[in-house]
Amino acid sequence: MLRQLRRHPDTPCDAVDSIDVEVRRDDRRLILCNRVNGQIRDIRVPAASSPTSTDQLWKHTCFEVFLRSEGDGYSEFNFSPSTEWAAYAFSGYREGMQPLTHTPLPEIETEVNNNSFELRAILTLDTTAVLRLGLSAVIEETNGRKSYWALAHPFGKPDFHHPDCFALELPPASGT
Repeated sequence: MLRQLRRHPDTPCDAVDSIDVEVRRDDRRLILCNRVNGQIRDIRVPAASSPTSTDQLWKHTCFEVFLRSEGDGYSEFNFSPSTEWAAYAFSGYREGMQPLTHTPLPEIETEVNNNSFELRAILTLDTTAVLRLGLSAVIEETNGRKSYWALAHPFGKPDFHHPDCFALELPPASGT
């Protein structure tokens, strides 16, 4: 399924025309393909590096997915164009943050050209249950300005952790 992210109204962005995310579920894998369309040369795209777990990726251009199956707890995954990544578990809304230390290494690939940028991430899930997803992106322009993109935004400042952002229900993969 293809979904379009919306820019938070308080965070302008001249470089990006649109951000689309294709979401697929294949057994225990979640496949995300984030595509940014616009003036890519005006976006700070972190240089490629080792695919290692790194904190604070949200301070620069990155893509995020938030996953909730049951209850108040949820997981957050950040994917940088550098192929660095981060994974956290929360017990509730912005509470009990812990690194997800036993999560399989996500697969991250990128492709950049003049008018589009694509980041593909594949996660191995530990559940086949129905999931609520929050899809989001932070875009840093070369002028230093940041914009925040998500399926849905709550009232007020950008907050990807807010329950309103878990706007996509993903059924179990067929055959599970």
